[in-house]
Amino acid sequence: MITTDPVPGSPCWLDLGAPDVEVAAAFYRAVFGWQSASRGGQEAGGYTLFRLDGSAVGAVGPLTEDGARSAWTLYFHTPDADATARAVERAGGAVRVAPVEVGADDGWFALFTDPQGARFAVWQPLKDPGLQAADLPGTLCWTELYTTDAAAAQTFYSTVFGWSTRDMPLPGGGGTYTLLTPANRGEDRTHGGLMEVAADFLGRGGTPYWHPVFASRDCDATAGLVTGNGGVLSMGPQTVEGVGRLAVCTDPAGAEFVVLTPEEETTG
Repeated sequence: MITTDPVPGSPCWLDLGAPDVEVAAAFYRAVFGWQSASRGGQEAGGYTLFRLDGSAVGAVGPLTEDGARSAWTLYFHTPDADATARAVERAGGAVRVAPVEVGADDGWFALFTDPQGARFAVWQPLKDPGLQAADLPGTLCWTELYTTDAAAAQTFYSTVFGWSTRDMPLPGGGGTYTLLTPANRGEDRTHGGLMEVAADFLGRGGTPYWHPVFASRDCDATAGLVTGNGGVLSMGPQTVEGVGRLAVCTDPAGAEFVVLTPEEETTG
């Protein structure tokens, strides 16, 4: 599960790069019931925080990198962003944005790309811990990587973050899914998974990518809000044994996310 007391290597924040911040914010307000407001000192259309019942659950900002497509970026907790940047480079990844301090001692972030091309980030919190709500309806409950080389991805992230991994078969003989857990933590802190897929499955030029999974009390109802507000369903809603009922969605600008009603909630 994902919690609001992150340990090194666990998810602690996420934000969306969008071509039109205000349009994106309106979509997610309608789908998840989030509130949105520009971060202090930012003008409308700048970095905008999403809140649910007053708790920070993510953000959206304008696209800032050349050639960037609209996408969610997942941030993993680090006690030392500089050390993580060095570890990324030693493991064969790339530093897209070196560690940068945010605000008045809010924390430090850095942006990276893994050796297969998937983009991710880290957050070294000081005053700002990151997520204030998680693993609840309308919040981040899982992270997932689609990659073209599962073994290489496991090696990279285990080297950088110390993650432990556990393989499990996908239902119906669909291959292998690898569960990801922060170093020296039990399965109750497992926070995501990775899966090897063919390049032609990925779209996006065949580039591997991370996407967030948001919890929902009713996957079908949330999926209806996605399509009713200009988004698209690329899979589902469908029930997956041992997981729950889920739908793979894209927002109007093409950013992918998953909506999930966990199995224990679908079965009551």
